[in-house]
Amino acid sequence: MNEIEDENVNRKESPNSSGLVIVSEILPDRLTIIPILQRPIFPGLLMPLTFSGPQYMKTLQQVYNSDKKVLGVVMVKKRNRENFWDSLLYKIGTAVKIYKFAIVDENTVQVIVQGLHRFTRTRVAWKEPILTWKVKYSFDSVIKPSDELKAYTLAIMSSIKELLKLNPIFQEQLKMVVNLISSENPGILIDITSSMLNSSPEKLQDILETFDLISRSKKLLILLKEEIELTHLQEKIEKQIEEKLSKQQKDFFLREQLKIIKKELGLEKDDKSAELEKFQKRIENLKLTTEAAKVINEELDKLKMLEPASPEYNVTRSYLNALTELPWGIYSQDRLNIKIARKILNEDHYGLDDLKIMILELISTIMKKGRVTGSILCLVGPPGVGKTSVGYSIARALDRRFYRFSLGGMRDEAEIKGHRRTYIGAMPGKIIQSLKRTGTANPVIMLDEIDKIGKSFLGDPASALLEVLDPEQNKDFLDHYLDVRFDLSNILFITTANQLDTIPRPLLDRMEVMTISGYILQEKVEIAKRFLIPRQMEQHGLRKKDISITDKALKMLIDQYSREAGVRNLEKQIRKIMRQVTLKHAEGHNKKISVSSRNLKKYLGNPVYKTEKLYSKMIPGVTLGLAWTSLGGTTLYIEASALSAKSAGFKQTGQLGNVMQESSEIAYSYVRSFLSKDDRYKDFFNQNFIHLHVPAGATPKDGPSAGITMALALYSLAVNKPVRKDIALTGELTLTGKILPIGGIKEKTIAARRVGVFELIIPRENQFDYEDLPDYIRKGIKIYYADYFKDVIDYVYNPR
Repeated sequence: MNEIEDENVNRKESPNSSGLVIVSEILPDRLTIIPILQRPIFPGLLMPLTFSGPQYMKTLQQVYNSDKKVLGVVMVKKRNRENFWDSLLYKIGTAVKIYKFAIVDENTVQVIVQGLHRFTRTRVAWKEPILTWKVKYSFDSVIKPSDELKAYTLAIMSSIKELLKLNPIFQEQLKMVVNLISSENPGILIDITSSMLNSSPEKLQDILETFDLISRSKKLLILLKEEIELTHLQEKIEKQIEEKLSKQQKDFFLREQLKIIKKELGLEKDDKSAELEKFQKRIENLKLTTEAAKVINEELDKLKMLEPASPEYNVTRSYLNALTELPWGIYSQDRLNIKIARKILNEDHYGLDDLKIMILELISTIMKKGRVTGSILCLVGPPGVGKTSVGYSIARALDRRFYRFSLGGMRDEAEIKGHRRTYIGAMPGKIIQSLKRTGTANPVIMLDEIDKIGKSFLGDPASALLEVLDPEQNKDFLDHYLDVRFDLSNILFITTANQLDTIPRPLLDRMEVMTISGYILQEKVEIAKRFLIPRQMEQHGLRKKDISITDKALKMLIDQYSREAGVRNLEKQIRKIMRQVTLKHAEGHNKKISVSSRNLKKYLGNPVYKTEKLYSKMIPGVTLGLAWTSLGGTTLYIEASALSAKSAGFKQTGQLGNVMQESSEIAYSYVRSFLSKDDRYKDFFNQNFIHLHVPAGATPKDGPSAGITMALALYSLAVNKPVRKDIALTGELTLTGKILPIGGIKEKTIAARRVGVFELIIPRENQFDYEDLPDYIRKGIKIYYADYFKDVIDYVYNPR
């Protein structure tokens, strides 16, 4: 390679004349530089280029207007994201001459350039206003190539011809290279071939930076081999895909031919005929109403007229599917046997005597009437008391199909009454879907969590349920999708809820409420022994010889680890014990494990609940009340304290709701008025600021039933006499001292037993509620009935 450089020009000697300089090949030693991103430009190639941006337009315009029309094109090595023209560039690029300059739009320019020669940057002449380098040019040798170079050139041409056969994309360009360029011009052959490859920009830049022809040939051969391998792989993939498609097409044509042959021989019907026959067979087994039969026949006639390719065909077919899959006139035979029903209820549940009697009464009514008489049960109670499982038991006692779905969080009335068929993806509501799944028109359907139903812009599902749960309306229930009336009056609906406050009143009026209050300690022990432990042993693969849990351990587990109204957490704790037993068996300890009150802590850790009692010894101003929550009954302490002050004052803390705040103010006003008649205590409230607090402070509380409890706390504080620790009370107080009845007597009584309190004061008007409680809940409890607050004071401080 010959390199000739003087101060002003770089020149290339002609192979045909010694020492002469061709004027057209005189190149400036300072070049205007433009950066490019995609791939380098090689010498000897004429090509169009498009550039966008004001800097490109300005630079290219200036070079095109110059005498030489020559500039340098250099590939970017590391891009500057903030300013592209400050990007790091390679040192070696290609000098090109602009033959044509055309402005495409205000921001884009297109040029036709020809690569001339390689150059190397010697230094940066200046960066502003236009990037300019001082460069040194490199020219390929013009002497006759050596035998080694000829051999490389022939190898390159051979690879090009092989690539021609494999890749039709480059055929025209490579044919030109093979035909016009001989092995006598290896440099041009290498550069033009390199410019046509799909190799990475870095590999192409490496060839551009290789000045020695033999080294350049070696690198090009490697890239050609890679291109050939890639083309082979591409051809293999395309062949596999083509074979797969050909097989699929062949299978399709064969299946179509087989269909036609079977149809001609009468062995098979087309899809449309098969659908029509399917619907006709379904109709034969149904007892359709007049309205339903009319609609179905109309839709069948419509389906016969439609082509299977028509969009309306699928809509009609889906509608007929929904109509004919319903159990029109299909009823399961009820098992109307009171003895069997009682046995099933006792097998599935322990306790719940009131609920069992009600269910048996319902079954006996069905026996007399021959059908459900509009009773819609609403089972209300805290979580884990068995509301859902009662629904299963009722279905089993009647030998009916059972279907359950949750209403919790439901916000769209279409979930109940279906979507209108004008919408894409329309479908029937949950009620109609449940009939389709059960296959009978008289199943037991449980609507779970009816107190957690939502409401949104999509409608009010609770309002939609009014028609479903009204015995006078549901015999002609109209689903929006079906648009045909269906009789729901034979369905036994059962709903469940944790509380009644959030159920809309019109909906609640349509249901017969049955409260499941919770279980006392003895009931939970029996439930654990009869149901929970055997079920968990079965689920964990254990037998009676593997584990035993004593009654004392169960009582301790219930009282100190799973204090609740239901038994859900109790079962979780039993499951935890079973898992530890299975782990010991897996570790090789196969002896029977006995869980007692002594080693229960080993399996479950420290007790979660010590006691609900905060005070071992009562002090003036503290009383124990009874409260109802959605989780069952609980005990509630009321604390009052007095701070000396110049004037009277009163405040309450403990996250009290509006009703409870009013109750506390009534209690304060009444006790202050009551003691104002006693000379010993009449000045107490005038000289003290009273603070009433209800632990725990983080738990919101509300309701009127703590009225007499608050009043007694204030009275105890004022007279400085503590209340006995073994007594609890509940009741609403008026400004005149009258005690009004409250709810949740059963739950509150169970809560009192749970903490070992066996003396209760309740409103006299709740006497019948208390006397209706089962004997095992009332056993051992001393009850006082109070009409006025004076009665409370007598019972507390002057016990009979």
